[in-house]
Amino acid sequence: MSEHKLSDFAEQIIQYQKKHDLTDNEMAFSSHVSVERIHDIKSNEVEPNADEIQRLKEFMGGN
Repeated sequence: MSEHKLSDFAEQIIQYQKKHDLTDNEMAFSSHVSVERIHDIKSNEVEPNADEIQRLKEFMGGN
C-alpha cells in the first residue's frame, strides 16, 4: 500500500475544519471554492490555483 504525504496547504485545511467542526460543504459555501475542488485539494489530486489559495486563506484567516 503506497502512502502519500498531504501537502502543507491540504493539512492546514483539514486542521481548520477539525478545529471549527466544518464539513467540506460548509467550507465550500463559505469560501466560494467548489466542494469538488476542496476534496481534490485535500486528497492531493490537484494543486490549488492562486485564486483558490487566496479564497481559502482569507476564509480561514478571517474566522
